[in-house]
Amino acid sequence: MIASVLRRGSKPICQGFLSGMPVLAQNVKINPYSLHQVMSYSENSQPKHTIDFGFKEVPVDEKESLVRQVFSSVADKYDIMNDLMSAGLHRCWKDRLVQVLSPFSGMKHLDVAGGTGDVAMRVLRAVRTAELEDWGRASSSSNGEPGSVVVCDINAEMLEAGKRKWSLSDISEDQGLSWVQGNAEQLPFEDNTFDSYTITFGIRNVTNRDAALREALRVLKPGGRILILEFSQVKDPVLRQVYDLYSFNVIPAVGGLVAGDASSYQYLVESIRKFPDQETFAGMIRSAGFKWVTYENLLGGIVAMHSGFKLKA
Repeated sequence: MIASVLRRGSKPICQGFLSGMPVLAQNVKINPYSLHQVMSYSENSQPKHTIDFGFKEVPVDEKESLVRQVFSSVADKYDIMNDLMSAGLHRCWKDRLVQVLSPFSGMKHLDVAGGTGDVAMRVLRAVRTAELEDWGRASSSSNGEPGSVVVCDINAEMLEAGKRKWSLSDISEDQGLSWVQGNAEQLPFEDNTFDSYTITFGIRNVTNRDAALREALRVLKPGGRILILEFSQVKDPVLRQVYDLYSFNVIPAVGGLVAGDASSYQYLVESIRKFPDQETFAGMIRSAGFKWVTYENLLGGIVAMHSGFKLKA
């Protein structure tokens, strides 16, 4: 996987909306709130009995079902709402993710919390393109085996929405895409299975993020890469003010009109503000055992893409 990343070049896309260079997260600064959040599940501390659900505090054992209700409610309108909320920019961010991932022939990829298949189908297309380019040449990466992509999501309604979209896509006949219902904190896969792992706009909804990161490390092969795309923290005060005004006033209203569910989108907006900042989250990834951890800010930090590698079995 690492060799593939170094071997393949990439050209910027959606340049007007992608800003910032990858940052090597070495001297991680942790703010008091995020430290409290990181330590919530530490083996050396008492478990936290409540956890954030947006701006509310709920019992830890209830968050999973509450999040499931949110996504069950919005599944049918999820893709439309993504376009409306981001003015289509989520497509650029996902394209950037796949560009950085640099899929190769024979790649075995896992997309977690990937219900509607947006990222998974992009990755599979890129894998097939790489395989066509390698056609007729010996491929040291794949040994001739075709690549595959697994979508894993805890929510059955999201998976069904993804399957419907896949059935209408240009790759509906491709047998390399599979759908599995599963929990990011307890993945139903063997150790050292996948070359790469992505989770896009999903990690902030996971109850125990440390457990999810450890599971990602477990199922990756040595040399495998994790890429996490998530809404993050905006540092520029002017942009942050504009972003907050838009988020809290426009997004729930649009959710009410289009999806008939303003409260679910209110939660999604609030959950972004409760998510750790870029450096703190990079520290969590490193604590899970990943190496070479970096992040790249997109659109001034509205979105951040974190990257790490598993170097040992």
